Amino acid sequence: MTTAPHSSQLERLLAIMARLRDPDGGCEWDLAQNFESIAPYTIEEAYEVADAIERADMEDLKGELGDLLLQVVFHARMAEEAGHFAFEDVARAISDKMEARHPHIFGEEGGTMTSARWEDLKAAEREDVGMQSAMDGVAKALPALLRSEKLQKRAARVGFEWHDLKGPRDKLDEELQELDEASEEERLVEAGDVLFVAVNIIRRYGVDAEAALKASNAKFERRFRAMEKLASADGLAFDRLPLDEQEAYWQKIKSAENSEL
Repeated sequence: MTTAPHSSQLERLLAIMARLRDPDGGCEWDLAQNFESIAPYTIEEAYEVADAIERADMEDLKGELGDLLLQVVFHARMAEEAGHFAFEDVARAISDKMEARHPHIFGEEGGTMTSARWEDLKAAEREDVGMQSAMDGVAKALPALLRSEKLQKRAARVGFEWHDLKGPRDKLDEELQELDEASEEERLVEAGDVLFVAVNIIRRYGVDAEAALKASNAKFERRFRAMEKLASADGLAFDRLPLDEQEAYWQKIKSAENSEL
C-alpha cells in the first residue's frame, strides 16, 4: 500500500489509525476495540510515561509519549466513526480550555495566576457544564489515594475541614478501633475509612499521599531485596529464617542506609 505524503507527522498518525480502523482491509484487532477495551491501555501508557520520567530516560520518554498520543488518536478515531467528535475537536477543546484558564496570558486581564484564581476558573468551568456539587468532576478512575485527596480538597474549599490536626488524629484512632471491632463483612469499608483519614492527615502536612506511598513502596522493596542479598552472602536462605533473624537483617540494612545519609 502506498501512502500519500503528509504535511505533519500528526497527520500521518491520524491516517495510520484511519487505515487500521478501515472495515475494508483494516486490522482485525484494532477494528474489534471500543472505548472500554482501550481504556486500560490508555491508563497503562500514562503510567509508563511517568516511569520513564522517574528514570530520567529521555529516549524511552519519547517512545512512551508516542504510545500515549496513539491512545488519544485511537479514542478520537472511534468517536469520529460514531459521529461524536473528531481529533480536531479534541485539540480545539483543550486549546480553548487552556486559553480560558490563562486570561492573564491570552486575555486582557493581566495580573498573575494564583492558586485561588486558578480554582475559581475551574469552578466556573464546572458550572458552565452543569456541575453543581463540589464533588462533581473528580474522575472515578483515578487511583484511590489520589481521588481521596482530591475529594477532601474539594470539601475543604467549602469549609468542610477540621480546624487542626487533632481532629483527624482523633478520627484515625476512632476508625482503627472500628476496624478492630468490625465483622468480616464490615472490614472492607472500615479499612477504607482508616486509609481515608490517613490521607487527610498526610494532606494537612502538604504531602502528596500517592507520592508518599510510592516512595515507601520503593524503600520497602529496596530494603527487602538488600536483606535477601545479605542473607544469601551469609549462606542463608532468607525465607527460611525465623522472624527475629529476618528483623535483625532489616535493622542492619536500615542502619546502613541511615549511615549513608
